[in-house]
Amino acid sequence: MAPAPLCIGVVAPVTGRLAPLGAPLSYVLRALAPHLAHVRNGGRRHEVTVAVRDSRSEPGAARQAVRDLADEDGARIVLTMAGTRVLPAVADACEERGVPCVSTTFPWQAYVHARGAGPGHRFRWTYHFAWGLDDIARVFAGMWEQLTPRATVGCLWNDDLQGRLLRHERYGFEAALSGRGHTLTDLGPYHEPATDLREQAARLREHGADLVTSASTATDLALFHRQARTAGLRPRLITCSRWLTYPHTHTTPAPDVHAELGDARVATLVYWSPVHPYRSSLDGGTCAELARAYEEDTGASWLQPLGLAHALLEIAHHALTTAADPADRASVADAVARTRLDTIAGPLDWTAGPTPNIALLPLVGGQWHPEPAGPRLAVVNNTGRPEVPLTGDLIPAR
Repeated sequence: MAPAPLCIGVVAPVTGRLAPLGAPLSYVLRALAPHLAHVRNGGRRHEVTVAVRDSRSEPGAARQAVRDLADEDGARIVLTMAGTRVLPAVADACEERGVPCVSTTFPWQAYVHARGAGPGHRFRWTYHFAWGLDDIARVFAGMWEQLTPRATVGCLWNDDLQGRLLRHERYGFEAALSGRGHTLTDLGPYHEPATDLREQAARLREHGADLVTSASTATDLALFHRQARTAGLRPRLITCSRWLTYPHTHTTPAPDVHAELGDARVATLVYWSPVHPYRSSLDGGTCAELARAYEEDTGASWLQPLGLAHALLEIAHHALTTAADPADRASVADAVARTRLDTIAGPLDWTAGPTPNIALLPLVGGQWHPEPAGPRLAVVNNTGRPEVPLTGDLIPAR
């Protein structure tokens, strides 16, 4: 009897507002297709197909995509990334359907809380690899400390899940940075998209903060920076996670946003780059080779999710190769749960996460440096990950 064929399901934002951020996943699916055509498990060769369903960048469509992958395509594992509402919708649908799921791209606390759970909760079917809000806080503090040992920092956080978690007394920035001597000042919650942030700018002046940290969109951060400058304020450094881990030229076409953020020299977190010293478990390729191939094949600059998208497929291949029965979804889920694998995104270990179902991905600090060809992300702080080389200096705004 021939071994059962296997299917890897992918929920990707092919269309909709997240489509530009889903481009790296689409690319990796094409580039790795030859390596995913089959797997060997226990001496048996299984043919593999990859089925991609469009989330349309919407939670409802994402849930339907999971149902289609499970019922029509017979997916043995589902992969996804991108979207603070879309990704949890995929994970929840997989949990309900009894389909193993691996996801990535936002802090594990947000992944857990967006699904109505808390740290310590153990999901049966769904797994995630990323960093924590505390990791972001420590990386940002490391960059603040390159400018001053004790910073007064204005916190520009929204009124949604991300902002609530950043303010959280246990999981937020304040708790993570206790004892480092920094003063964090909440500038006040705002609703996205923002229309007026002058009140937040006034609070920045009131508290004498010359550093800013945020998790805003590129458009909202540019608005804040513009209104702060109009009020005579000039933050020496802005650290921003979430959307600003991507070049602002990718998140909005607005030239005024690009000019404003280029002038601000925004610093951010770096979870993957061409200089990271890791190799693919599928083909042995390096981070630099993957980034170069992406740029040559697409004509676009590399994006941080590129390495994570590649690692998703490495995990799926590994799980199907090591599962007791790759045709059985429960066996595949169990294989993910015990995975310890060196990937192009770095070593991933689901047996030692900060909470069940999570593999931790360390961070370094980066800064967007304006250049004629567009913003360049330089690694400017590698305190937590010294194996990642520095590629630039932290430059305060003038």
